[in-house]
Amino acid sequence: MSPAEKPILLLTCGDPAGIGPEVVVKAWDATPAHARARLRIVADAGMLADVLAERAGLPRPTIESIGPDDPRDSSPDRLLVIAPGSSRAGPVPEEIAISPRVAAGVVSAAGGASAAAAVETAARLVREGLARGIVTGPLHKAALHAAGIEVPGHTEMLARACGLPDTAVSMMLWLPMPAGPAGAGGLGVVHVTLHESLSGAVARLTTEGIEQAGDRLAVLLTSLLGRRPRIAIAALNPHAGESGLFGDEESRLIVPAVRHLTEKGIDATGPLPADTLFLRASRGEFDGVVAQYHDQGHIPIKLLGMHRAVNITLGLPMVRTSVAHGTAFDIVGTGAADPESMLAAIDAAVRLTEAGWPGTSQPTAAAASET
Repeated sequence: MSPAEKPILLLTCGDPAGIGPEVVVKAWDATPAHARARLRIVADAGMLADVLAERAGLPRPTIESIGPDDPRDSSPDRLLVIAPGSSRAGPVPEEIAISPRVAAGVVSAAGGASAAAAVETAARLVREGLARGIVTGPLHKAALHAAGIEVPGHTEMLARACGLPDTAVSMMLWLPMPAGPAGAGGLGVVHVTLHESLSGAVARLTTEGIEQAGDRLAVLLTSLLGRRPRIAIAALNPHAGESGLFGDEESRLIVPAVRHLTEKGIDATGPLPADTLFLRASRGEFDGVVAQYHDQGHIPIKLLGMHRAVNITLGLPMVRTSVAHGTAFDIVGTGAADPESMLAAIDAAVRLTEAGWPGTSQPTAAAASET
């Protein structure tokens, strides 16, 4: 395959004070995806140079700054780095591109601002047609807030960058099969509600929201698996409400959503009690689960394989995958950062671009501002 035939994927490091730069560099060195995609890192080249010089257990590739329209292939021995702020018009001047240095393992406004700038640049380059998708490292929400960036996380940041409301996108966790490629099978979990209090999440549950989550999960899993997926819808209450004794959300909200999904031809089952559902799913009975709130989906996936898990955003007009772990300030620079989740995220992004996902266009920020 010639370089021009390979999709361009942009990697961001997340908060530079965390392990994001380390897992990106390790994954860049180890991923076989260079044979199928052209990888670039959107980051401050000086920050990456500091990471390579100061942190243990890393490969030592050459760092080369490039413009966003550079067509060359990527390879393990050379990090191709695009400065935050670059656009179709070209890279930003070097003196402007340099970010303030960030102390490793420390929450800072500079770290939050640096992470956000890289994500916003990557999203803009995809919207400008200079790349196909984004693979992101972990953010630190306190650092974002210290920088005055009031978003709960990547999911909402990217939705707004694409001119979409927060409710237009969903978070999915994808757990590839152990010791196998991401496309060979696995378990996907999508969340109806996300970064909010439990009481707020319960109050915001609707039949429409549950149905939308199931729709998005079915489309994504079809692309990853190449077949019709089997989807389970989790109950909200213990024992699926026990016929109304423990709550009526199952009969009032979830049952109608499951009926609507099956009427569309989606293989959906539920509501099923969450305490046994994930055991059944882990044994291969289901390909995907619709979780009603954040921890209902995150806890079992992270127990089953936190370092293999991949975060995928559904509802965006672009491919976006991410590691499923945090910034891990406590192990920065020790050599213990595990790149497995980043490797799986890169693999999933390549597979999704090869499958032509997302298959339907959605408004970009420019289009949304005109409506």
